[in-house]
Amino acid sequence: MRKGWLFIISCLVISLIFMPSAWCKTKTIKIGINAPMTGDIPKVGEGTKFAAQMWLEDIKAAGGLEVGGKKYQVELVIEDNESKAESAVKVNTKMITEDEVLVIVGPQASKQAIPAGGVADNYKTPMISPWSTNPDTTKDRAFVFRGCFLDPFQGPVLANFIKEEFGFTKAAVLYDVASDYPKGLAEFFKEAWEKLNGPGSVVAFESFTTKDVDFSSQLSKIKQSGAQVLFTPQYYNEVALIVKQAHELGWSAPIVGSDSWGSAELIEHCGADCNGLFFSTHYAAAGAKGATKAFIDRYNKNYGYVPDDVGALTWDALHIVQKAIESTGKLTGKIEKDRKAVRDAMAKIKEFDGITGKMTFTEDGDPIKCAVIVKISDKGEFEFYKSVCP
Repeated sequence: MRKGWLFIISCLVISLIFMPSAWCKTKTIKIGINAPMTGDIPKVGEGTKFAAQMWLEDIKAAGGLEVGGKKYQVELVIEDNESKAESAVKVNTKMITEDEVLVIVGPQASKQAIPAGGVADNYKTPMISPWSTNPDTTKDRAFVFRGCFLDPFQGPVLANFIKEEFGFTKAAVLYDVASDYPKGLAEFFKEAWEKLNGPGSVVAFESFTTKDVDFSSQLSKIKQSGAQVLFTPQYYNEVALIVKQAHELGWSAPIVGSDSWGSAELIEHCGADCNGLFFSTHYAAAGAKGATKAFIDRYNKNYGYVPDDVGALTWDALHIVQKAIESTGKLTGKIEKDRKAVRDAMAKIKEFDGITGKMTFTEDGDPIKCAVIVKISDKGEFEFYKSVCP
């Protein structure tokens, strides 16, 4: 009897050793979505979710994702990071260690993407942030990628645009000192502006802290500084407050922004105060053609509004993930090995033709791609103004 039990136990141990992981056995690939569904920028989370759902519809319609001649069903694991760094870290940890996701898309904002990227890299799990432009998101992290240009590129793009468009020599900057994205971009802009116009040509470099809603003190200093233009790299929910308060104080000079302006809710909150203003971004919805227009029309039909750059970048990021998974040629069922294979395939992607432009990844996981300057029309539409390439 004892020998019989030993035989049974031995068989069970052997079967456990050679048993494939759950996702391989059921032929289901799990992809994590780390997004701000609540918190300060919920519209960013919504755009992420909607674009991901559209992508999943296409995968299901095709009968799954084909890898090495086999079809795999795909499941999205969507988690809310609450627009908080600590929550983004917890989400990544959970999705990697408990859900066994193959790859993670997000977080979007740099404040969450930087710490979450550290978790992904430590666990050797490929992660792509569609929207995080801060260099630290991918720096020295072999498993972390992004789908957008970087702030060291965006800062000079904006400085050059303002100089060429208006001929100004004095600029002011207003930014959130407690948030990675605006703080980093404000510094890159200042450096680029002073290279063009000389030391001290940023005549006001004013800051505030996350959650502040009264900017009258900083804006008064900016107005008195002699600045000819105000650059503010803030998120859409703060931009409306800043622009309206500036106008109330008598500011009539141009206000220029960055890709964090590009939300469908900007005009809803800012109204006519934002008409005529410029910002840099990743794509322009108005006048789009081809695959970009097809995405916009489908999104608009499904959800009732034109997608912002977050939705478009998420769409591209998921197609990059799809291309990488398909390019592995085979999934072994060993999650660590398959994650490494996806990471390696993603790093080799060249000339990916996305709806936000063509891109090729550098060794650091960053795409080489163009920026778009958008002008907000009198109708409140984001109109293409010009393209700026590396």
